[in-house]
Amino acid sequence: MRFVSRLLFILWTVWRFGLDDLALSGLSHRRFQILRRLTRLGRRWQEPRGVRLRLALEGLGPIFVKFGQVLSTRRDLLPEDVALELAKLQDRVPPFPAALSRELVERAFGRPLEALFATFDAEPVASASIAQVHFATLQDGREVAVKVLRPGMLDVIDDDLALMRQLAVWIERFSSDGRRLKPREVVAEFDIYLHDELDLVREAANAAQLRRNMDGLNLVMVPEMHWDLCSPAVIVMERMKGVPISQRAVLEEAGIDIKKLARDGVTIFFTQVFRDGFFHADMHPGNIQVSLAPETFGRYIALDFGIIGTLTEVDKDYLAQNFIAFFQRDYKRVAELHIASGWVPPETRVDALESAVRAVCEPHFDRPLKDISLGQVLMRLFQTSRRFNVEIQPQLVLLQKTLLNVEGLGRQLDPELDLWATAKPFLERWMQEQVGWPAFNRQIMKEAPRFAQLIPELPRLLHDALKQQARRGGDDELRALVRELRSTNRLLSSLLWGAGGFALGITLAWLALRFLNLGL
Repeated sequence: MRFVSRLLFILWTVWRFGLDDLALSGLSHRRFQILRRLTRLGRRWQEPRGVRLRLALEGLGPIFVKFGQVLSTRRDLLPEDVALELAKLQDRVPPFPAALSRELVERAFGRPLEALFATFDAEPVASASIAQVHFATLQDGREVAVKVLRPGMLDVIDDDLALMRQLAVWIERFSSDGRRLKPREVVAEFDIYLHDELDLVREAANAAQLRRNMDGLNLVMVPEMHWDLCSPAVIVMERMKGVPISQRAVLEEAGIDIKKLARDGVTIFFTQVFRDGFFHADMHPGNIQVSLAPETFGRYIALDFGIIGTLTEVDKDYLAQNFIAFFQRDYKRVAELHIASGWVPPETRVDALESAVRAVCEPHFDRPLKDISLGQVLMRLFQTSRRFNVEIQPQLVLLQKTLLNVEGLGRQLDPELDLWATAKPFLERWMQEQVGWPAFNRQIMKEAPRFAQLIPELPRLLHDALKQQARRGGDDELRALVRELRSTNRLLSSLLWGAGGFALGITLAWLALRFLNLGL
């Protein structure tokens, strides 16, 4: 019964905001066009389609709001006006009662609240669809933030996801535009994303990895997790004190160098992407603060690690080479990279893809480099690639969304920010590390333990391989060769052992000098 009533409420919301008109617009059959005209009777909309969709999602509740936020990142699929409007969705919901929050914390750790904390603020400082945050103090006096998962979320999520899947099936079945948007795939991606967020230990692990990666950069602070007080439903972390980055006037009054702050944000992002392949993928102003403490003055403070992007070496190579080729106007190289990556069908004509990429990229060069949006360039490349049946990788879409956030934030702080001037050194350094002596040096260090194990085994492996070949082939001459090999095996083994020992000795000596130099 609950399922049916929820479905009816969704359908009524769809009709109320005219979303049925948007869905039926992609249907060509005569009976659907009649239905479309009937549904429009008595309704007039002043708002654009993107606004109506945003209002409808807000009316359907927090899970649909979060779905709209995720959908806004798929700018390779959505029209620009709709994606921009969905990006305005705010994930704010009323907090659940303090008594319930207390009960959830005590249940998670099996102890009374007073045994866990010296103080615990009943009023939450933040409340969202998945969790809310309270400030507290540990028994030893350390200040912490306590993130508590909203109760009953699993049942609510599973119910709404079941409805979303059914709606996606209908959209794909009856709308050509709907099929192009791949609604079932989008809902499946959202399913994974939501269930990941329901495990707060995963978020704590993301924060710990990011904190370790950023250690030594001295540009960003990540809260430390208190692992003895972390569970899937509650996590406790170091309390961070800063000013929201959106409060520019407060930062300027405190003496923060705003232009440097903008450059530092870009540096942090590209370090995470091209050095670590592990980046904070939810860098909107609500999740970023700036420290005013004397010892960490001007550093970023990162919060909320539920959404993290990861990139493989192949992804990083694809991105770096694409950006460099773009700024060199080498559109043929961009086309070749798309085909070499395997994301474009191998029979794709390079010249056809090159022409399409040129049409996307060339207009950007009418503007100064500082005015070029790398996020927009990447988005246009994705949209162009779709015409050539490219399956855009989810991690790259997440990166493009985050890059747009970083660009928007950076240029909000400093309209003259030259993003390319900041990004170029990272791209060039990464490319240099992939070829030549640095790459060889790194690979030798990585493979040295395997060399030490393999070299002494070479004589036996060679002898075994020849014996197996003789058994398979049955060739008289090969058998004679094996007999001769047996008679000279001792000499051959001695020679190979000597050569292997010499090579191993050289390798170990080089490694010793290497480590000695590093120690010096």
